[in-house]
Amino acid sequence: MKATYDDIVDVQHIASFDSNEKMGEILALGQAAGSLPAAQEARRTLLLAIDVQNDFMEGIGSLAVPGSRADVQRLTQWMYRNLNALSQVICSLDCHAIMQIFHPAWWLDQDNKHPDPFTIITYEAVARGMWRAANGETDRSLEYLFNLESSGKKQLCIWPYHCLEGTAGAKLESEFTKMLYFHAAARRVTPKLVYKGQDPYSEMYGIIQAEYDRDGFVNQEVLDAIREYDAIYIAGQASSHCVLASAEQILAHYESDRSVTSRITLLEDCMSPIGGFEESTKHQFNRLRERYGIQIRKSTEILL
Repeated sequence: MKATYDDIVDVQHIASFDSNEKMGEILALGQAAGSLPAAQEARRTLLLAIDVQNDFMEGIGSLAVPGSRADVQRLTQWMYRNLNALSQVICSLDCHAIMQIFHPAWWLDQDNKHPDPFTIITYEAVARGMWRAANGETDRSLEYLFNLESSGKKQLCIWPYHCLEGTAGAKLESEFTKMLYFHAAARRVTPKLVYKGQDPYSEMYGIIQAEYDRDGFVNQEVLDAIREYDAIYIAGQASSHCVLASAEQILAHYESDRSVTSRITLLEDCMSPIGGFEESTKHQFNRLRERYGIQIRKSTEILL
């Protein structure tokens, strides 16, 4: 008998550290699903799941995104409905240390106090001595701020400590993880996990590259993978930051190839913005649709 959605996902335990993943049972259900292995299908479909991690989940996360719990429910329902047409899932995961340029520990003010979360730190403020790097890397920090501001990127925001490597907050949300591995077992694929944000001197909202880094790293492997799929669906958290940056970076890379950009769909009901960014996020997504021909749709409208 085919496993039901409720056999896999416990909706009451979405965004809960109490969830029991029972991964062996989940894998057995997937193996018994009778689905065609993804490698044998002609049409290939990708889900790009951005930062579906505990620290972004409302109720438990240190950087909780309002609406994220319902987003996970809708996303896992979409994955279940489209099990036999969804070929692969690539997941990005924020992965940070305490001492990173966007965490409070990096900075000290003139009274040797760390900034509060959500403080904005500018090049001018650091150049005037209002802030300095606690580790002595003030010049390197100024280099980052200069390049960030001169290229029109987001201002440096001090975020609450989040997705610290090895912590429960850095893990994929557990009910999403169940559906991820149910799908993997059913379609005989290995989901790809892409870690990002480990450079202490930079922010990395998008899956492809940092806001600025000296080496100009680009995740070409992910870009190349995207080209291989006939349809690409993007979901995750937060739509205002990491989802938006990921979409912008992918679309900028393929801006001269409408055959790729037109394959991309944002699942707008499977992502939510950080509070205060609702209207700007909607505006920026609409701009991407007009420029690159992407689609913006609700998951409930899409049956693959």
